[in-house]
Amino acid sequence: ASHQSKSFFFLGCCRGDEMTDDHQIWNMINSVKHFSITPTIVELTCMDKDNMNTLVSNILCLSPRLTQSLSDILYHKTKGNPLFFCQLMISLNREGLLSVSLSRRRWEWDEEKIQMRKIPDNVAFFFSKMINELSEDVRTALRVMSCFGSSAKISLIETLEQALNSPLARYLDVAVSEGLLTKSDGRYHFVHDRVQEAAYDIMKSEDRCLYHFQYGLALCSTNIFDMNDDVIFTAVNQINRGGPVAVSKPSQSSTLANLNLIAGKRAMGMSDFRSAFFFFDNGINFLRKNHWKEHYDLSLQLFDGAAKCSFFIGDNESLNLLTEQILTYARTFQDKLNVMYITVSALSYASRLPESIEKGMIILSKLGQLLPESTSDADIDSCIEQT
Repeated sequence: ASHQSKSFFFLGCCRGDEMTDDHQIWNMINSVKHFSITPTIVELTCMDKDNMNTLVSNILCLSPRLTQSLSDILYHKTKGNPLFFCQLMISLNREGLLSVSLSRRRWEWDEEKIQMRKIPDNVAFFFSKMINELSEDVRTALRVMSCFGSSAKISLIETLEQALNSPLARYLDVAVSEGLLTKSDGRYHFVHDRVQEAAYDIMKSEDRCLYHFQYGLALCSTNIFDMNDDVIFTAVNQINRGGPVAVSKPSQSSTLANLNLIAGKRAMGMSDFRSAFFFFDNGINFLRKNHWKEHYDLSLQLFDGAAKCSFFIGDNESLNLLTEQILTYARTFQDKLNVMYITVSALSYASRLPESIEKGMIILSKLGQLLPESTSDADIDSCIEQT
């Protein structure tokens, strides 16, 4: 942001070949053009042969004439993909096919063996092969981290270490030395989303929900009320990615619903109503049959919170469904009062004032506040004088 020009600079990246013309990114770019904002689109393509030879020449500190034959082989195997190229260079060095000659004081390589070396057809297979060659402990640590996205805080990894009783950081540091991760700004980062995808693919698709569920419960094994918001949101999100299908004990359901209630209240306190609705809604999904009888207070709080958030985010369909449930199962008029107030407000915001006033009058009458059906000017003047 520039204080003098009062402008912002936004930078983003995406895979253009995986987006259709109606993708939301293109819609956003087209929208900002209507505000006299001209976005600059920089297309990053793969390197051609000359650029790759220049890069190899600079890396090995040799003239382009000497590196031409090597760079031709590398280009043929990587098709000019920069990420593929970097990882291949690291692999060749590790395997001794590209090394420093102390006698000649320069880099040397075995072109015949490099040419014969089998390379996967794409980057994803390449990283999968690299990960599969690591030890079981390092693969497990990468699997754990992949469940949390493209990066994870070191403090989060340390919390997981205690809960899972495994030195994850030590094994992730091995992955850093292998060039699969970087470690900076208090976080571990996958060097590329393809690496994260390869690590995530270690798990069978049918087992992924169980791993997410396990890691979420592990983070919640400490006192949740002492945890900061980020850890709570991360933990409960992991549990929700596991979902009700991952629950093995019926007694867990109310506990998991309550964790979502806690996370939802924290999100509401931050005015993040969309995230709060997500937590309340997932909490409701964890409730079992007859929950209004067996866990009445928990059910009421979850439905109340979800109704309030649906109102704030403008999801009227969900608001109607939630309201119907509360009005049907709430035991007292007081328990129905919050959602009735929300309904009146929703009608008012929808410019349905006659209905809003009618419902408001019904609520007031049930509270013992009877209002006259009509008033005269004298009645109004009397009220004004009294106030």
